[in-house]
Amino acid sequence: MKNIGVIFAGGAGKRMHTKDLPKQFLEVFHRPIIIYTLEHFEKCDEIDDVVIACIEDWIPYLKDLIYQFRIEKVRKIVPGGETGQLSIYQGLLAAKEVAGEEEAVVLIHDGVRPLITPELLHKNIECVREKGSAVTSGLVTETIVVVDQENRIEQVPTREKSRVAKAPQSFHLKDVLSIHEKALADGITDFIDTCTMMQYYNFPLVMVDGPSENIKITTPEDFYIMRAILEERENAQIYGE
Repeated sequence: MKNIGVIFAGGAGKRMHTKDLPKQFLEVFHRPIIIYTLEHFEKCDEIDDVVIACIEDWIPYLKDLIYQFRIEKVRKIVPGGETGQLSIYQGLLAAKEVAGEEEAVVLIHDGVRPLITPELLHKNIECVREKGSAVTSGLVTETIVVVDQENRIEQVPTREKSRVAKAPQSFHLKDVLSIHEKALADGITDFIDTCTMMQYYNFPLVMVDGPSENIKITTPEDFYIMRAILEERENAQIYGE
């Protein structure tokens, strides 16, 4: 059974307020954000292949980066769709081509979520093989409330049972592709993420806790947090902290 990373890098970064580059290509310490992401999959022995759904006009640029930084597991780069859901679907179709007749686990991941770990990829793969799904979560450190349309609080879940859904979100390829096709048949193309879509169709979901620094680089503040984390890691290596 293959393990395939499905990376979607279709966003233009409107909340990042970038003038020229999509956010996944912004550089932190002379490396684009998406390269940090891809390097985790490249260095993980359990990952066999990687496919990427990218903004079509930026595919040549991405190919140049992959060559420059010697990312060798990328097998296909395909144009993304009009929504995040459609971009992931295109990535899954590419994964199906790469897998051929072999069964596969797919780890669906944001190109702008670069602070993952090898342990997290391993936990996702193991959880899918044992339980059928793995949605990376983040622990909740503040009180979460559920409100109605008039902003009145309806529910206050306990922190112990509350999580933030992050990525990777991982499944058997045949399962997630089947649910995507159900959504398209129903005319739905705007699920915010894969776990929301899978839950809508009553697919059993299991969460695995990930590192607290597994943030998505969406705003300028996220960019500076990423830079600070990477600088702290580098200082720890230099000074043995």
